[in-house]
Amino acid sequence: MLPPLTAELVDRQLGLATRRQLLDGGVTTAQIRWAVGRRWRVVLPGVLLLDGGLPSTQQRLIAALLLAGPDSWLAGPTAAALHGLPGCRVTPPVHVLVPPHRTTRTVGWVRISRSYLLDERLVSQGPLRISCRPRALVDAAAASPDDAEVRALFIDAIHSRLVRLDDVAHWIEARESSGRLRLRRALAEAATGVWSVPEADLMRLVAADGRLPEPWANPTLRDAAGRRLTTPDLWFDDVALAVMVHSRRFHAGALDWEATVTDDEDLRSAGIEVVTVTPVTIASQPDHVLERVFGAYLRARGRLRPIHIAAERRHLTWGVAGAALVAANES
Repeated sequence: MLPPLTAELVDRQLGLATRRQLLDGGVTTAQIRWAVGRRWRVVLPGVLLLDGGLPSTQQRLIAALLLAGPDSWLAGPTAAALHGLPGCRVTPPVHVLVPPHRTTRTVGWVRISRSYLLDERLVSQGPLRISCRPRALVDAAAASPDDAEVRALFIDAIHSRLVRLDDVAHWIEARESSGRLRLRRALAEAATGVWSVPEADLMRLVAADGRLPEPWANPTLRDAAGRRLTTPDLWFDDVALAVMVHSRRFHAGALDWEATVTDDEDLRSAGIEVVTVTPVTIASQPDHVLERVFGAYLRARGRLRPIHIAAERRHLTWGVAGAALVAANES
């Protein structure tokens, strides 16, 4: 039996405790030595699970914090997953940050790093201390070696309204300069209003080609009666041309996919020129995609623009930090 106060502490920590906590709470060295291997399990050096079973994911996260110390917090990809950011899962290594006077080390499946940025408001989830969501997003993106993954992280988080542009911009600019440029570019791209990496890739193709005006990403369209029409992925307002990037990734199953493909009919019925492309074609045949879009643009320009179609451009709001990021990205 544990002393009452120690038992309460262990209960708050979901059955975990450090060896030091147990000793300070009145458990003797002999009692600890006897229980380890019989009833208790060593999860990390100096961190015990007072149960013979395997630790759950939640218990592993608590163990990582107990190993790193009371001034530590979960960060980077680990924190991003706990915040529910799209594409993020809790996988080894567990990322933990500590103040600058502490030691950087990797112990088993735990990676402990120093942070000189100590002004964030940490988030509590039960016994877990976690980086705030925008910092978790930025640190997770910075930790990824894959530029496509970085772009997807920012686009998905902004599109899902899980973070504010200015908050993300703040944490990008607060970082060390190494790797900051690609984070700036990824956030600036997400701020255009695109909803997926394939849409962003198509925007880049159009901009680099130079024959077409700048398209709008995911604007709101309404007909003469004020009815909402299907949102196009890219929109050329001067000629009322809609470009639809059809991907099965964003649809639950075959029926949803078929419904999405036929959804374009309301645009066509309203007199809008529609061209459809796929992510695979954008990636594998970019020149072919550009010619298709350019050909559709010429067809749309050859007829009168339907004057009853009203389009409202999607605007994402930057604050002071965001404006500074845009200026830095363009310099």
